[in-house]
Amino acid sequence: MIHHYPVNHTSDAVRFQTRGLQQYFTEENVERLTGIMYSKKVKKGSRLFREGDKAEYLYYIKQGSVKITKSADNGGTFTLYLHHDGDLIGYGDGMASSAYLLSAEALENCDLGLIQQKDLEVLLWQHGDLAVEFMRWQATMHLLTQTKFRDLMMFGKPGALCSLLIRLNNSYGEPFGEYSRISVKLNNTEMAEMIGATRESVNRMLNDMRKENILDMVNGYFIIKDLTYLRDICHCENCPKHICRI
Repeated sequence: MIHHYPVNHTSDAVRFQTRGLQQYFTEENVERLTGIMYSKKVKKGSRLFREGDKAEYLYYIKQGSVKITKSADNGGTFTLYLHHDGDLIGYGDGMASSAYLLSAEALENCDLGLIQQKDLEVLLWQHGDLAVEFMRWQATMHLLTQTKFRDLMMFGKPGALCSLLIRLNNSYGEPFGEYSRISVKLNNTEMAEMIGATRESVNRMLNDMRKENILDMVNGYFIIKDLTYLRDICHCENCPKHICRI
């Protein structure tokens, strides 16, 4: 059956509903952070850092997108995050010498701002309000990682897939008639990497949900039609959207 939906004219230029640093830092402290950044351009496919590398920098995405992955014992990788314009990346301990816990790869040509750890330490010592906001940002990032691992481990592949769809909707959802459209395109292989499943199993689960009228696909975009069903399957805890994001 072919479903006809009203045309939506929302611009795809808004790539993320809540914009990076502005969620966690005041305008004054954003200016302080951007003021100590070094500009760097990287090409699509470049590694920003690898798991185990010395964590010397935080990375601010001025323009572009970056994939964050975690190695698995079987030699595979999980895609944990997709970061975009305005996001700050730092999967180590920004306050001490440590190693990156995850790996980062540019998904497109990127314009980055790099913050050296030593410069950050000076800034945090000088401005107590910035130090407090920075600790809150770090705590949020740790909580976000914990909830992602919970999704992967607690409720099986169907639960992990439903959680992924909810996170995508929170991050990229836009009105589409009476439903919601996820305004980025992901293929089944990419989604499989995000939940530690095979492409075939993701394809099967998505087809089952389409048959049950939970979601639909229009021009390569997912249409979320029954968000309550997705929440029930993954035992949604109604986390704030800045935590329940991709």
